[in-house]
This record gives sequence, structure tokens and C-alpha cells, in this order.
Amino acid sequence: MKTPPKTTLAVTLATVIALSCRDRASNTDAPYQNQASAAATYEILPVGEVDWEPLNPARGDKSPRAGTLWGDRNGTVPTGFLAKFVDGFSSPPHIHNVTYRAVVIRGQIHNDDPTATPMWMPPGSFWTQPKGEIHITSAQGPTNVALVEIDQGPYLVRPPVQAFDSGERPINIHPSNLVWVDDRTYLWGSLEDGQSRGIFIRLRPDATTEIHNYGSVFRGVVITGELEYLGNKNDSLEPGSYFGSNGAYNHKVRTHPTDETIVYIRTNGRFTVSMD
Repeated sequence: MKTPPKTTLAVTLATVIALSCRDRASNTDAPYQNQASAAATYEILPVGEVDWEPLNPARGDKSPRAGTLWGDRNGTVPTGFLAKFVDGFSSPPHIHNVTYRAVVIRGQIHNDDPTATPMWMPPGSFWTQPKGEIHITSAQGPTNVALVEIDQGPYLVRPPVQAFDSGERPINIHPSNLVWVDDRTYLWGSLEDGQSRGIFIRLRPDATTEIHNYGSVFRGVVITGELEYLGNKNDSLEPGSYFGSNGAYNHKVRTHPTDETIVYIRTNGRFTVSMD
């Protein structure tokens, strides 16, 4: 069964603390004032408006469904998409040509070696799948959805005979093993400005929140809970919904009256979160 090495959580804790301190410090740094760039653009995609298509067209009706949130999984750019599985789905053993990261949004998902005992991951779980490694993916529950993210496409499925060792190793992290510091947990990437990273943020219920992004790229996906995006028109963002921007931008949202919300954020710069 795939589990992270014992040092993983300790390293994660140290990294989260460092990241939190850097972001708090940015509140008083002149270059990081809460102002949107004049050239910034933003986009919103509620999950109900996602266009679904086969994830692996070669499998026809047996294929999971895929819905792009940003990028193009058939191209060469960083991409995030939703993968949706029917209850009882289990893939044949296979590999991918690129490494991916994933977060469970709905249902329960198992992703591991073909002979591994099922380890069902609930919403809020995070896992990685290195390129070239043989694995299967299974799902159980009425609705099973995961966010899948790649740094470069195309995203392809290949047979086990093409397996290779990339030197990367997979991890599966259950929500109970996440380390939270100041309502954040660092998942992957670099702390340096200009370098990409992935983070969970946790927002308390019934709060108007501004997420001030200072990097050139920002991607946000609702994992649990619900947000109302406050803009030209107020959009309801349920789990699986996406909001993002290119350039420094202030995203203003309101959380559900009774439920906390967890948002996955991919960015290449600092960001701050302020709640009323």
C-alpha cells in the first residue's frame, strides 16, 4: 500500500509554517498592497456548467468523464480538470505519460498498485501518481469526482508494457493526516515567488472573504463546502467549481452560513486571505 515516508508530514509542517509566515509578512510589504493589476483577468466556472467528455475515448462508454476547468489536457500547458467515476468503477492496470496530482471532491476513490488492498480516500484527500508507474483507479459512491492537475500535457493513458521508473514516488494523504497552520496546508511545490505551489485554505462559515493574489497565475477549486462568488453577478460555487485569474487580482467570496469551506489553490506567488 502506498504511504508517504515518515518524514513527509514533518517536512510539510515546516513548509506550511514557513509559507504562512511569508504570506503574513506580505501584508505590510509595499509591493504586495491589496490592489488588482489593471491588466488582470478573471474567470468563473460553476460545476453545473462544466462540459463533460470521455477521459479515455478509447474505452468508449466504460471511460470516466472529464471536464476541463483550465488549460487543455490534450495540449502542452498546465491543466486542471475534473474526473467523474460511476459507482463501482475500477480501471484496468495502466500508466500515464505524465505525472498528475489529484484531490478527492466527492465519493471515495482508491488509487494504488493493482495488487494493493483498497484504501478508500474521502473528500479532501490528496494523492499523486508518477508517470510511468502501473496503477489502477477505483471509485465507490453515488457520485465520485476528483480534481486532476498536470503541469504539462498531453495527458495520455498507456498499457502496462510501457511502464518505466521516473524516479518519482507516489503519496496518498487522508484528510486526517493533513497539517493545518493558520487554516492552510501546503501540498506541493516551491515557496519561491514565480514558482508554482498547491495549497488548501480553510474558510470559516458565514464570512465574507477576500483572497488577494499577487502572482501572475491563480487557480481556485472548491473542494468541500460552498462559496458565493461576489462579482458582477453572484455565482454559487459548489464543490468542483472553479475560479481563477491571470495577474494580481482580489477574489471576493462569501462562505456557506453553517459549513466551513476548503479551497484548493494553485498559484505562483504570494496571496493573503482576509475575512470579515
